[in-house]
Amino acid sequence: MSFVVSKILWAMLAPGTLLALLLLGALLWHRRRPGLSRGLLLAAILLVGTLGLMPLSHWVAAPLERRFPVTELPAHVDGIIVLGGAISPEDSPGPQRPALNLAGERITGFVALARRYPDAKLVYSGGTGLLRHRQVREADLVRPLLESLGVDSSRVIFERESRNTWENALYSKKLADPRAGQTWLLVTSAWHMPRSVGCFRMAGWDVVPYPVNFIGDNQDWAAFETGVQLTRVGLAEKEWIGLLLYHVLGRTDAWFPAPRGGAP
Repeated sequence: MSFVVSKILWAMLAPGTLLALLLLGALLWHRRRPGLSRGLLLAAILLVGTLGLMPLSHWVAAPLERRFPVTELPAHVDGIIVLGGAISPEDSPGPQRPALNLAGERITGFVALARRYPDAKLVYSGGTGLLRHRQVREADLVRPLLESLGVDSSRVIFERESRNTWENALYSKKLADPRAGQTWLLVTSAWHMPRSVGCFRMAGWDVVPYPVNFIGDNQDWAAFETGVQLTRVGLAEKEWIGLLLYHVLGRTDAWFPAPRGGAP
């Protein structure tokens, strides 16, 4: 139930939905409440203008991405986990041709690490985030892609039941069965790393963050990349909301997880 509620909640709070509601409201109230209609239209114009003129994606994403900065890789690694979310099942033309999305660097980073540490155990954690077509699992779609990139799928544990970050941590731990003192790398998008690390810690699994797929570096003003910013602001907004809700639900060890011995 929480999975369905989270999907509905996010659909209502996404920036694109807000923009659409402002425009729809302006249209519906055009004759009955012209003053309100103009106000809603002005709000929509201001939102679009702000996205085009100001580096909003940097302001909302950079704090998330800087929480776990890139560090030097350890000499020895026992295992590598990558979180799903890099494949769009609904856009994939077939099981042998998975379509990558904005988070595709999760897969390329995972492959690079698999080659660097040939003896490490590998885990790909990704079930389905779809409300419909729930039989489609990302872990199944990614298998031929990893093979084509030179990763022997027999090395990989494919976790295919998880629907969210919390379940990524729980189900991956059950399958990988990590031992105390082992070094495991966690690969996911930089903006998603704080919530991910918090979930793995709550599941009793300390991991070494390996952030990829940074989206908050562009600090340019007047870039006029409204569509790009709308997507990136949406991703960051979802993470901030997720951090709050996950901590309230007891799924993370802190409301804004940080490196051990770091900021509160």
